[in-house]
Amino acid sequence: MVEILAHYIDFIAKIVEVIGVLIMFFGLLYAFYRGVRSTGRFTHDTYVEIRQTVGKSILLGLEVLIAADIMATVVTEPTLRSVLVLGFIVLIRTFLSLSLQVELEGRFPWQHSKSVPKKTSKTKHADEL
Repeated sequence: MVEILAHYIDFIAKIVEVIGVLIMFFGLLYAFYRGVRSTGRFTHDTYVEIRQTVGKSILLGLEVLIAADIMATVVTEPTLRSVLVLGFIVLIRTFLSLSLQVELEGRFPWQHSKSVPKKTSKTKHADEL
């Protein structure tokens, strides 16, 4: 019974891996479609929009691949080697995700977004003088 369950979980993990790769692939296609459709030509704004969309699809794909790796490791015999391999894979993919998020947003996830201080009526009045 456990062997049959392990077989199905391994199969599901492989399907989830394929889904993660497809998310990145279709995200790339969608980014180019969206970028070219919005402006009709390739400008700097188009480049930024494509870059942002591709980065987001890679982030989502990496998260799905991490989930697939965890599922695949659960069904294998828990040896020190398999746990270390999973740890390194998760560490590398998490580092890539963090790097991409910093690149896309310009800040670390735990940092607050930069807010522009609002001018009060006194400040606005002082500026006019």
